[in-house]
Amino acid sequence: MITREITPVLLDLFGRYPVVTVTGPRQSGKTTLCRAAFPDLAYFNLERPDVREFASSDPLGFLAQCGDGAVLDEIQRVPELTSYIQAAVDERKRNGQFVLTGSRQLRVSEAVSQSLAGRTAILPLLPFSIQEARRARADLDVGVMIHTGFYPRIYDQALEPTRALGDYFETYVERDVRQISEIRNLSSFQRFVRLCAGRVGQLLNLQSLGNDAGVSHTTARHWLSVLEASFIAFELEPFHANLSKRLVKSPKLYFYDVGLATYLLGIETPQQIATHPLRGALFENLVVVEALKHRFNLGRRSNLSFFRDRTGNEVDLVYALAEKMIAVEIKAGQTVSGSFLSILHSLDRMLPGAVVGKVLVHGAEADAVREGVHITGPIGFARTLSRLEAAMVS
Repeated sequence: MITREITPVLLDLFGRYPVVTVTGPRQSGKTTLCRAAFPDLAYFNLERPDVREFASSDPLGFLAQCGDGAVLDEIQRVPELTSYIQAAVDERKRNGQFVLTGSRQLRVSEAVSQSLAGRTAILPLLPFSIQEARRARADLDVGVMIHTGFYPRIYDQALEPTRALGDYFETYVERDVRQISEIRNLSSFQRFVRLCAGRVGQLLNLQSLGNDAGVSHTTARHWLSVLEASFIAFELEPFHANLSKRLVKSPKLYFYDVGLATYLLGIETPQQIATHPLRGALFENLVVVEALKHRFNLGRRSNLSFFRDRTGNEVDLVYALAEKMIAVEIKAGQTVSGSFLSILHSLDRMLPGAVVGKVLVHGAEADAVREGVHITGPIGFARTLSRLEAAMVS
């Protein structure tokens, strides 16, 4: 079993809060993480019909079976249970009682905000980071990473990625989508998700997306919210220097797992990626999500955005640090061009004094500094972020 980078944060928060809630996509490793971190706590899976019926019909009796604490898996299946958990933790008045997991963002956040506000820490867990995946499979290169994605089960069971991701998507549509929202035309929804994969790394245009999917702008917005609630896709917001002057208004669209986006595009082998027209966008998705995992695995919230002004000047990723930022340019090619560095330097003129670190992530692994820009590949990207963050606080 791969020890997850987030484990020390989870253990620390459990000592500081009565409840810790671990959220994230299905098969991101939430159950394995929590059971490994807390082997002495009782474990109950609320996906099981008998356990769910007991918790729903007799919540006090169910919690009595939990003793001094428990891991309660898939809490969104019995959201009303959080009210009884609130009463239990308030009565005991101590930290380290319950660990909850949930794979549907909206249902979990609603239950937690209504009943456990101030009593729980919320910790998102995404699929493997690049370093975690490499502990399971040391021969990963960029093409294999993009094709395989990072769901732990693919690595643990040595599954064929295209088959595993296809099964994942079919199960998601047939199970989670029906539970989250009343979507009657599942084939249209599947087509919509595939169209989203074709727009990875692009500015989101809901009108265009809806037209291509054959649905209204309103339906496209609703379906996108379903993808966000179930940790399939997310929107990266544009950077703005102040609240009154947003440079562009539209967010960009990414998938939480690049392998799933690759599958939805019909790519079946790593070799296809090298010549695919969306190779650069998929590489960008890989790097953006790696930055997000880096934040989450440190127990921090997302601080990510992108910079684009109305004349088309763009930096792919802005990693905020208080009032400062690390600017990140992402290029899939292995050759470092001076124009890539110029893009990063242009931010100094547009945002004087704000940029404290510049990073170029490209398709070859490197560890160099050129013209003040840290040059690295996807494998070394998280380490580069850590060094720059440490330098800021030293």
